[in-house]
Amino acid sequence: TPMLLYVVGVRDPHVAIGTSSAAVAANAIFNLAGHWRGGRVKWPCAIVFALSGVAGSLAGSSLAKAMDGRHLLLAFAAIMAAIALSMLRTPKSEGDPGVHITPKLIARLAPLGVATGFVAGFFGVGGGFLIVPGLMLATDMTMSNAAASSLVSVALFGLTTSINYAASNLVDWRMVSLLLAGGMIGGGAGLFVVEKWGARGLLLRRAFAFAVILVAAFVASKAIAQL
Repeated sequence: TPMLLYVVGVRDPHVAIGTSSAAVAANAIFNLAGHWRGGRVKWPCAIVFALSGVAGSLAGSSLAKAMDGRHLLLAFAAIMAAIALSMLRTPKSEGDPGVHITPKLIARLAPLGVATGFVAGFFGVGGGFLIVPGLMLATDMTMSNAAASSLVSVALFGLTTSINYAASNLVDWRMVSLLLAGGMIGGGAGLFVVEKWGARGLLLRRAFAFAVILVAAFVASKAIAQL
């Protein structure tokens, strides 16, 4: 969404959100296959989290369409920074690579999925910067497993949000096709990196957090300048 607004030059934040949601959903489906083959997707946890969040995503995206796009972006930057800062703390462990679904985990995954789906729909981001921390918090799975498993939610949340925006003619489908083509190349590069560095969970976690903080600061500065 920030790239479409500030690099590509899309003028309407709502079109940027609707378009990015569609592209992110398609890219997530494409890249999920590679992580599935690598055995990193924790399917039961991923499915519970994703299905719980669909209703939240629909509610969030419906509310967002009625808001001023500039205020939406400023709030988006604030929540990005807050989540990234929370990920900079040193975890008690690298996570449990053998995590499996239990009734206790379902009780934690479902409400977190609804809340994350709402926020993802509201800000038009199926993106993992919300879903990865949510999965790690609920299940204590590793960063590598959470990143892979998050793609199930990214796909469903992004699809729900993009359909909602498309109903209001707020999706640029030509741009979606270009983003998908680029995403296939980027996704392949990402799979290569995770194969080489996936075991270094703390390093990936902190690199991820710093990247999100930088994007949040950039989005906030642009949003404030436009108010």
